[in-house]
Amino acid sequence: MLRLADVLRLDAVRRGDPRVVAGADRLDARVRWVHSAEVTDIAHLLRGGELVLTTGIALPDEPARLRAYIAELAEVGASGLIVELGRKYASTLPAALISAAEEYGLPLIAWARETPFVDVTEAVHAQIIDAQLAELRASDKLHEVFTQLSVDGAPPEEVVRQVARLSGRPVVLENLAHQVLAADTAGADPAELLSSWETRSRAVRTDERTAYDASSQWLVTVVGARGEDWGRLIIAGEGPPSPRDGVLIERAATTLALGRLLDQHAQSLERQAHGSIIAGILAHAYSDPQEAAARARALGVPLTGRRLLGIVVLPCPVGTAELPPLVELADATAAACRDANLAALVGTLGEGSPQARVGVLASLPARAEDERILREVAGRLRAHHAVGGDAGHGFVMAAGSTVESIRDVRRSFLEAEQVADVAARRGDDRPFYRLPDLRLRGLLHLLRDDARLQTFIERELGPLLAHDARRGGDLVHVLALYLDSGRNKALAAQRAHLSRPALYERLRRIERVLDTDLEDVESCVSLHVALLALDSVRRDRS
Repeated sequence: MLRLADVLRLDAVRRGDPRVVAGADRLDARVRWVHSAEVTDIAHLLRGGELVLTTGIALPDEPARLRAYIAELAEVGASGLIVELGRKYASTLPAALISAAEEYGLPLIAWARETPFVDVTEAVHAQIIDAQLAELRASDKLHEVFTQLSVDGAPPEEVVRQVARLSGRPVVLENLAHQVLAADTAGADPAELLSSWETRSRAVRTDERTAYDASSQWLVTVVGARGEDWGRLIIAGEGPPSPRDGVLIERAATTLALGRLLDQHAQSLERQAHGSIIAGILAHAYSDPQEAAARARALGVPLTGRRLLGIVVLPCPVGTAELPPLVELADATAAACRDANLAALVGTLGEGSPQARVGVLASLPARAEDERILREVAGRLRAHHAVGGDAGHGFVMAAGSTVESIRDVRRSFLEAEQVADVAARRGDDRPFYRLPDLRLRGLLHLLRDDARLQTFIERELGPLLAHDARRGGDLVHVLALYLDSGRNKALAAQRAHLSRPALYERLRRIERVLDTDLEDVESCVSLHVALLALDSVRRDRS
């Protein structure tokens, strides 16, 4: 709807040389319709929001009756009264009319020149109808946008991003504990928006599912379905929201609720929120590290003034069991961190890709013993995520170096990922791994992209690799089994499923192709290192 101030700017109205004589502070009143009337008992025919036009010819002379006329218009919610001068009132309106309008807060405008009422009615109604058509088109657009988001199964972050784009205001999705699950600042300062979020949010209570809180200037709607509410969606900003914002936030809340109902097996919104922050830090998506800190703090995890540790948990098959679901592993990891009283962001990274893993950004107090905390978390994770009740655990946990700032978190995570990648191929039963635990394999993995290491591999194994490639042979595999068996030929033959004579013949062939002596210890050490390095390079490329 138009505001009265908008109406006064229309050409058809300005031709009457309008002058506001009362209620100048009420020009933001909404004009729903224009009604012309030359009778005093018009109030009972109005529904509110009408701008009344009159020449004043039928208005009474008695001040008390003029006062009653104004009171009735104000009571039914008329948006204003325009009186044309010249018919009854020559140059000014009665003082009683003006004082009553001021008292009851009804805008009163005087027209100095004769103005065709029909021109004003047509102009205002055209504006109103155009605005209504625009609202219909906007509503159709909202329906189209959020229907597509529902069909695509868009994550909460994308729904919130679209609400912020369409409203031009900051938008926050929170859970029932008033922790921020997703936020889009719409260009505002994230630290200012999310500062002390839980305290500020708890102070905003609404009686209806969708309501505007004037003190905080928040438009709030409850998110949930089937009688199970799980969060609130909030549009923040300055000034009251438009009716379109109300439609927008309710449509978005429906999309969020529907998305959760349709995907009962998806990871929790908390895990998604945590994973988004970790991924953003690793991808340098935050231009200012303080934005990441503000988002994490809104989820109850402080990152400033703390020691930070990147941890990676890789799912691993145990025996004949299938790979444990990443979502379940993430939930178990989060539960282990909670049980160990470790403040941490826990989320899935690279889900659906060969590099899928659970990422943990641990926030440690200044004097915390990271080794003790890692051991406790690993032990609790085993208890939460035991596979089949035996010694298998279905995961490998690796940690990087402890860092002092958010800017260095990526380095800690890269180290943890490298350690986890190598540790996943080890057969021991360590609760967790760090770089010193991997010894030679760890060093070779870190150097796998070095051209000098790759040259060494080719120099040591190149002829054997070429031989196998030409003939479809397995000599490289046999050599690896022989060296991994400590040059025990009986054990190597058993592992290779070969008879001893067949193994001896292959070893002699390897010696001829490489022009080396497998009885020479130094030669075998060099070949073993080359094989370990080849394994790291091949695994990285896969």
